[in-house]
Amino acid sequence: MKLDLPDRWTARRPTVRGIEPPPMAELKDAAQRGAQLKVVIVEDDKFLQKILVTKFTKEGFSVRAVSDAEEGLQMILTEAPDIALLDLILPKMSGFDLLTELKANPKTKNVPVVVLSNLGQEEDIARVKGLGALDFLVKADTSINQVVQKVKEIYVRHLQGGDKG
Repeated sequence: MKLDLPDRWTARRPTVRGIEPPPMAELKDAAQRGAQLKVVIVEDDKFLQKILVTKFTKEGFSVRAVSDAEEGLQMILTEAPDIALLDLILPKMSGFDLLTELKANPKTKNVPVVVLSNLGQEEDIARVKGLGALDFLVKADTSINQVVQKVKEIYVRHLQGGDKG
């Protein structure tokens, strides 16, 4: 059963913390061409990883997920994703070290990275951004929908040249 909603309801785009999302024309163009944006998720919490994979897949992304930083590095090298989402507290290597490796490697230095972590101290955020991450989301303060929306916004800004991966 299809609901017929007034135009004013369907035309309204949701906002996050009062900030209007950017135009998503680039994402729609990619979808119309049959292209899927590829995201690699590096998250050791299997429950959260599964939720993120499900949500990103439903949103039309091609998703690869791994549980530790070493696998993350290999996956990003081989998959060449459009964007990477990573935790900081990971087995085998920290997310800080993974981010450092990614930005030092010519093959991966331009991959936009968003950090999703419960580390939320100002020094952690500053360190991550100094290493080249485009944004930092605190897990406890961010819904799954907000994570997906933020990844889309950052990817669009990256395409438009507003952010350097």
